[in-house]
Amino acid sequence: MFSSPLESLQQRVQSEGGFTDRAGEEYRTDATAWAILALGAAGARPDLIEPARRRLADGQQSDGRVCISTDHPETFWPTPLAVLAWHGSPAYREPQSRAVRFLLATAGSHWEKETGSPVAHDSSLRGWPWIADTHSMVEPTSLSLLALRVTGQSGHERVREAVRMLMDRQLPKGGWNYGNTSVYGQELYPQVDNTGLALAALAGDVPPEEVRSSLDYLDASIRNLRTPLSLGWGILGLGAWGRRPVRARDWIMESLKRQGKYGPYDTTLLSLLVLAFHA
Repeated sequence: MFSSPLESLQQRVQSEGGFTDRAGEEYRTDATAWAILALGAAGARPDLIEPARRRLADGQQSDGRVCISTDHPETFWPTPLAVLAWHGSPAYREPQSRAVRFLLATAGSHWEKETGSPVAHDSSLRGWPWIADTHSMVEPTSLSLLALRVTGQSGHERVREAVRMLMDRQLPKGGWNYGNTSVYGQELYPQVDNTGLALAALAGDVPPEEVRSSLDYLDASIRNLRTPLSLGWGILGLGAWGRRPVRARDWIMESLKRQGKYGPYDTTLLSLLVLAFHA
């Protein structure tokens, strides 16, 4: 059933290892990590996975970070993806450990919330940013939590603080957006992809009643969505809490068929759907 997306991924392999975002393009760190996760979940082509893991390791910097570009060391947001991609492979235990140490030692820009601040969230709570010296956001924090949990760091102080940070960013009516709750007194709208990702990252760390409104929002919203980013994370987020929709695989296939109209999905989106299908 999944031969088509797997074939699409295999068309994006580079001869020296690693994957591109689309066929014929250049190597990308994030696309490589996502493709490793997808191929591993589908049980396909280990001969493609190990060279891709090695390509990720070859690009790792001495302090453990894995960047979207070696020319821009501040763009370290792919680091948790690399941790997940190396997981389960003894040959990459050392690169994974160095990446974990980097995440535990790294935080963005944070400050004590001032009286009269236009934003409602607690700006002192540390998660992880997209790039160096910027404020923590929901997506990189959630990915880092997933990576640190799978490597046995759930009890670390940085992890516990990041859980508090995500809970502080949960919208009053349920769900998450990119990182704020309200600005100048106006509550922001939730986004399905960030909500699913945050719920996947928080599963097992907070009581269900503390995220029930977010689970209900996600459950109601996902039924009418077939865009790959929202659908993939929505299914994974609900599944992490035992609420995977019965028709999840049907919806994924509907989303994949839409490539006939809108063109091929990039490697991240294809991989996310493969993961949601097999999760």
